[in-house]
Amino acid sequence: MTHGSARTSPSFPDRDLDPRFTFDFRATDEPGAGQRLSTWLEVEAGCRGPEPRPDWVVTSQAAVDTELGVLKTGKEAEVHLLERAVPDDPARCVVMAAKRYRGEEHRSFHRSAAYTEGRRTRRSRDARAIAKKTAHGRAVAAGQWAWAEWEALTRFWTLGVPVPYPVQLDGTEILMELVTADGEAAPRLAGTRPSRDVLVGYWDQLRDAMAELVRQGVAHGDLSPYNLLAAGDRLVLIDLPQVVDLVANPAGLDFLMRDCRTVTGWFATRGLDVDEHDLFADLLRSL
Repeated sequence: MTHGSARTSPSFPDRDLDPRFTFDFRATDEPGAGQRLSTWLEVEAGCRGPEPRPDWVVTSQAAVDTELGVLKTGKEAEVHLLERAVPDDPARCVVMAAKRYRGEEHRSFHRSAAYTEGRRTRRSRDARAIAKKTAHGRAVAAGQWAWAEWEALTRFWTLGVPVPYPVQLDGTEILMELVTADGEAAPRLAGTRPSRDVLVGYWDQLRDAMAELVRQGVAHGDLSPYNLLAAGDRLVLIDLPQVVDLVANPAGLDFLMRDCRTVTGWFATRGLDVDEHDLFADLLRSL
């Protein structure tokens, strides 16, 4: 399976109560610490995952979201584990990845100007604020990058590109499929030592995925073994906010070439006979 497995809701701890006054009780309308009511119905329809939705997606208004901890930290965002479950219904329970972009206190979005060249900002005030790196500008940037990743995930999932299923977007938080391997969060490709057969399979999948992106006129822009998950014998692309337009961005082909160089370098060190220039030429033929 490639999504979080179902979990039963945690039980309340035993208490020293007078047995004459003991009764079963579970608060469903007032979530406890680290919990919230499901935000599924609070977001706009365009911020919910594409249809047909996988069966594991929990859409019930009665569901409760529970924080389970941090999975991964990065410069732009943190990925948390979040359980969405309907109380007392183990069949409607899933663990997802919650990617949360940092807000106005963030200081590193300015380094990404090369990726966003050619993109449009709806409001001139927002564009000026981003350029001046004001607090408002940083907040706008965080929201724009979350939206850019949401759009990329939605678009690529619909096209059949191996990416996590995007569940919903709420401000600077994206809920998405937790990609797993053997019941645990799938490792990044960089931390694996696949067999020869698996390695060849990974390469074929990666080349096909990159070719589909190029056919759509874009490149990942930051592709590396750290932005690929090894889910058993399946490879999954992640971290897509910086997707580069190969036409509108003057450096688009440079980013594509860098992606080719990075991934072929990793596969070559594992003994696969691959070449960055051959890959780049093959991809260009997909345009």
